[in-house]
Amino acid sequence: MARVMPNAEKVPWSGRLVSVGPRIRLMRSFDERQHSYQGYILRVDGTCGDESGEFLIAVGKGAHEKHRFRNGMKLSGLSIPVADPRLEAARFYKTSRIKIETVAEGEPSAGPPFLGVPPDLATYRGRGHRRLDPGTYQKKCAACIWGCKMPVEMIIDHWNPSKKKYRFETFCYGPKSCALYRAGATRKVPGRKGMSWEEEDWVDDEATSHRGPDD
Repeated sequence: MARVMPNAEKVPWSGRLVSVGPRIRLMRSFDERQHSYQGYILRVDGTCGDESGEFLIAVGKGAHEKHRFRNGMKLSGLSIPVADPRLEAARFYKTSRIKIETVAEGEPSAGPPFLGVPPDLATYRGRGHRRLDPGTYQKKCAACIWGCKMPVEMIIDHWNPSKKKYRFETFCYGPKSCALYRAGATRKVPGRKGMSWEEEDWVDDEATSHRGPDD
């Protein structure tokens, strides 16, 4: 797989912020999982380098605390193409020189999808998530502050941690009563010697048991 060189030049981008969501990485080892809460992902409709369209830009926790990103903003910045696309949902990261050209006006819609300024990362961690059907995420939930597409790194053999596989999974941190929500099929995690572990519904139920239907 092609990798970006460490000294890759930063690419200028600018446009309108379409959505903001959490940037979270998931590590799996059979029936165990660990999350890494890294920041936020901006979906920008505009230009990036010499291309036009929508681009996913990763930013850090501090940048969000400073600018309080929300859909409708017009902004610009510099970012580097990700070194390993298996480990990032965004296409660009290591973002700097962010400038807010125009702030968003008016109140966001009540949802769903839920828009506006995403909460801090501790809130996501505390809420817990449920699996989200990939098709539902793509069609209805990609713009929602509670939807998340995570890069997943799977250790296949804990006796040989270098043996890994990669994929992406989609999750929902939003209210359990959301009318758009669809869980989709359960997920299977491969293990050593052809074994696999199925992450059944009880895992989601346990992770969100402290929340009411509208929390």
